Amino acid sequence: MSFSSEFKAFALKGNVIDLAVGVIIGGAFGKIVDSAVGDLVMPVVGRIFGGFDFTNYFLPLKEVPAGTASTLEAVKKAGVPVLAYGSFITIALNFTILALIVFLMVKQFNRLRREQQAPSPPATPEDILLLRQIRDSLEK
Repeated sequence: MSFSSEFKAFALKGNVIDLAVGVIIGGAFGKIVDSAVGDLVMPVVGRIFGGFDFTNYFLPLKEVPAGTASTLEAVKKAGVPVLAYGSFITIALNFTILALIVFLMVKQFNRLRREQQAPSPPATPEDILLLRQIRDSLEK
């Protein structure tokens, strides 16, 4: 089997196509979750905890030049290395929400699959059917 035909057989398998579709959908879904967390969840969390924004929580690893604004973006523009733990908290929250949503989706799909594949009762063996017929004929 030549390399090109072997690659074609590999690439056209159902699993590879399913994986590609999953990656594309996952990327788009990730953007939705990022927006939901950044635009919906984090403002509420910030409001609950006193109105702060996690993204501007950082620790400068070098002295910040005088006159530089105290936002993460301004400090990074000034060339100061920072430990941006607020961004990490936001990303960790994004991951947690995404994992929760994926878990709920998989749980729902599994429940639907179980309902669709409800096992039918096993067929009664032929010898049992024959014995029942004999019993019924003897009762008459």
